[in-house]
Order: sequence, then C-alpha cells, then structure tokens
Amino acid sequence: MTQPTLIRRVHRADHLDIAMRLAAGGLPVLPLRAGKGPFGNCPTCEKNACGGRPNMKTPGPCACPRPCHAWAAATTDPTVVASPAWMAAWRHAEAVAYHPGGAGVTVVDLDHQGAVDWARRTLPPTRTVATTRGEHWIYSGTMPSVNCVRDGVDLKSLMSYARWLGPGTGTTTDLPPAVRALADKVPATARPAPRAVSVPAPADGGECRHRSPAYLERGISMAEQRITDAASAIHTTVYRTFLAVLSAHGRCGCLTEAHIARLFTAAHARGESARHCTEAWSNAQSALGM
Repeated sequence: MTQPTLIRRVHRADHLDIAMRLAAGGLPVLPLRAGKGPFGNCPTCEKNACGGRPNMKTPGPCACPRPCHAWAAATTDPTVVASPAWMAAWRHAEAVAYHPGGAGVTVVDLDHQGAVDWARRTLPPTRTVATTRGEHWIYSGTMPSVNCVRDGVDLKSLMSYARWLGPGTGTTTDLPPAVRALADKVPATARPAPRAVSVPAPADGGECRHRSPAYLERGISMAEQRITDAASAIHTTVYRTFLAVLSAHGRCGCLTEAHIARLFTAAHARGESARHCTEAWSNAQSALGM
C-alpha cells in the first residue's frame, strides 16, 4: 500500500488535501465526523435522512446513484473526493478515514496498552501506527472484519473503515494465520445473550408486538442512531440506550445476538471498549431485574 508521508495531527482545512493524496496513492478514503462516525456523504443522506446506518457494515436503504455511506463510500476517484457533494462533509470533518479491505490490508486495532502488549507478545511485527489510546497494526491481506476478538482488539478489513493517523513505522508484512484465527475465537462476553424473562401471551391471543420485524428494526435502528449522534457522555448514553432497548424488547425473547452486536458495534465506533459494553449491558439487565 503506497502511503505519502503526512503529519499525524492536522487542521480541518487539510483533510481534503490529505484525502486527495491518499486517494492518488491507491487508498480509498472517506470523511469522518466527530466521534469517528462517517457522514452520509451526499445531500440526500445528510444527517442520515435516508434511513441508512452509516456506522454499520451495510450502506443502508439508499437510492443514491452510488453507495454513499461508510466503507461503501470510500473511493480513490479524485472527482468524487473533491465533488460538491463531499465538500460540505470535508469542511466539517474531524478526520480522514479509509477502507482497509479496499486497500488490500487488515488493521488490527489495539484499543489500550494491554492490547498492545498482547500483540507484541503474540503477533509478528508489521507496520505500526500510533492511535490516541493504543496502536493500529497493519498487515497485507484482507479478511472479514470482526469486533471484540479479545479485550481491546478489533479487526478492520473488508466492509469496515479505519481512521487515517499517518503512515506509521515499520514494514507491512503478510497477514498471519494468528490474526485470521482471532476471528474464530470471539469471546462470549463480546456477544452477550440477553437473559429473557418469560411473560404471559398477549391477552387477545395476538402475536407479541415486539416480534414484529418492523417494530424491532425501528427500535434497534433508533438505538444505534442515539449512540452514534451522542455529542458527549458516551458511557452514560450507551448505558441508557441499552437500558431502553432491554426495557422495550428484553422480556419477550425477541432480541438476538445479531441485534446486540449492532448495538455493540455502534458503541465501539464511539470508542467504547468490549469491557465497557459488556458492563453496560449487564448493569442494564440488573437494573431491570432480568
């Protein structure tokens, strides 16, 4: 992966210039707003008006000429990067992001010093980029993206995005089997199953409304967006959102691991660790007597 030498911390006015240089070097880029969330990168999808989920692995229900959300929006086309539709996003962007899978690499995102120490003991050395709390280890090769493969460790490659923090140091080496194996060893705490409480069937004999796909989908989507849009107090927002979801949907058994994973993914995108997510979920269950 060809990467120009750039300073790590930049002003907003420099984001477009950096993005153009990265795109010219073959790195698919996109703008990130505050909180590391991607923009809806066209007027139709501004502020998520189209109903898509920009922090998730799918572009969402979007009728735009091309996918404009998150990893699906990442591009090396300079006419798109500097297009009028993207200019407003760059003016308000907090950072530049890129699609690792589109660049043919996998990022092992190490969220704290304990995770970094584990990587140094366990994984072969490769190109390393310092982050605000840990490091990105970048390997050549792609794989499915998986969050929470262990405490403080996420894998970002296909259908994912990572923040650009500079070229880093060292030489990019091939993706080792040890990293691929992590995707098959996700700890149970990263995907907690709710402790469902049995409740009587509706008095009228009808189907529980929480099992309605539309009702449940709307509730989960609203919860994701609440976490994504939080301007501050992320820990509190995540806990209160988990509490609201469990209060509405946790007692009838309709929540699945896929739904919980979506909430955890939204929280991870705002910087929450696997431990914080698990604690928030458990505390919400306890508060509701579940």
